[in-house]
Amino acid sequence: MIDLPVITQSDEQLTAVIQITCPRSQIQQVMGPAIGEVMAAVAGQGIKPAGPVFSHHFQMNPETFDFEVGVPVPTAISPTGRVVPGKLPRTKVARTIYRGPYEGLRSAWAELCDWLKANGHLSADNLWERYLTGPESSPDPNLWQTELNRPLTD
Repeated sequence: MIDLPVITQSDEQLTAVIQITCPRSQIQQVMGPAIGEVMAAVAGQGIKPAGPVFSHHFQMNPETFDFEVGVPVPTAISPTGRVVPGKLPRTKVARTIYRGPYEGLRSAWAELCDWLKANGHLSADNLWERYLTGPESSPDPNLWQTELNRPLTD
């Protein structure tokens, strides 16, 4: 279950990211190591993250994930290995919070999409999740919080 969504303006945010394209079934194997790689590259440049880890999905395809995983940064990073500078966009979004284990994210997104349709909003192809609290904060997945952001075209 998600919180009541709000329509808001996201701010442009500099990021450090790794772009990944993989089958849906491999997301759990590739995402954790990529986050570790991003965090190591940022720390190696003496930069502290300016917010929580996120994943930015460019298109919703049931078979393949085309996304970037990253962290916001206060200043642009220098490319290192697979880690490159990026940006989260300034755009109008529908935003909500999902509380629970990551396995419930698919249903949370479906609930947000249903809310968008019921309220007459049109969404863009991309979306992003910000992992506000997760396994690093609590071993209880019921306490995890993920912010869902769906850009709007209306």
